[in-house]
Amino acid sequence: MGSHRRLAPSGFDRGAGAAGFAVCVMSAAAAALGALPAAAAPQEDTRAEVDRLYAQAEKATEAYNKADERADSLRKEVGTAQDEIARQQERVNTMRDALGSLAGAQYRTGGLDASLALLFADDPGDYLDKAAALDRITVYQAGELKDLQLAMRDLAQKREEATGKLAELERSRKAVAQNKRIVERKLAKAQQLLNSLPDAVRDAYDRASRSARADMPDLGGVVPSSARAAAAVAAARSALGRPYVWGANGPGGFDCSGLVQWSYAQVGVGLPRTSQAQQYAGHQVPLSQAQPGDLVTYRSDASHIAMYMGNGQVIHAPYPGAPVRYDPVGMMPIASVTRV
Repeated sequence: MGSHRRLAPSGFDRGAGAAGFAVCVMSAAAAALGALPAAAAPQEDTRAEVDRLYAQAEKATEAYNKADERADSLRKEVGTAQDEIARQQERVNTMRDALGSLAGAQYRTGGLDASLALLFADDPGDYLDKAAALDRITVYQAGELKDLQLAMRDLAQKREEATGKLAELERSRKAVAQNKRIVERKLAKAQQLLNSLPDAVRDAYDRASRSARADMPDLGGVVPSSARAAAAVAAARSALGRPYVWGANGPGGFDCSGLVQWSYAQVGVGLPRTSQAQQYAGHQVPLSQAQPGDLVTYRSDASHIAMYMGNGQVIHAPYPGAPVRYDPVGMMPIASVTRV
């Protein structure tokens, strides 16, 4: 993970391809095949099931990304606290050594009562000056030691709290991974449904689902809102055809929010990791005023995100088994449009 530990493509990525066809291709398949009364009900059932499963998968992905981002932040806090503790421990040790030296010097004087030491001193004035200085040093160093010990206890407590948070986040990531395994099982069932359909229906799904384009669609004459938006658009275009990888933010593969974050990172703009947070990474504009580089979030929970490219087209990492590609902006219910 850089500190991010990214999940490698798994059965979720490899096995979901055919099932994923149903998400975006049902209407195209129906149009290509005409009326198929015997297969209509299974097709609709398959579409509803796969739609539901992919929505669950994207929610799980964004939950994982959020936990991962929080864990990175906490790791940095813990590292800083540990460094501070180490520095202060070194200072404490130095002061303890100094206090030990003073105690040893006092012991070597024979531990005489102050009045007797004054009586036998060769130079009483010099003795009084040294005694006063020693008292001041002892009081000062004792105060310093006390302050440092308090600071150490405070930092140790913070480190303990941060470690506890990390453990909590690790449990959260494990829960997300468990959810991923559940989705894998459900996708396998959806795959079985697709496999049960007639060959002609499956072939139609296969043809209609190949929507990744080598050529660029007509994006119209709309220009990006800024130079950095234009550069982010160019970066996103360069990712066309790269695979969807669960929990990844490039450059070899992406999930939906990972593609958006990576594209803007190429121009020095830091965006949050999740689609829910990216939704608020700028100011919102109406869809009718969308310009290339704007971020389009989908569903009421903003669990999917894409980048607007112009002329009613977005670029996004759709789902496992489908590469980064162009799709119509209205491919699913829109939650908001954000200008970074």
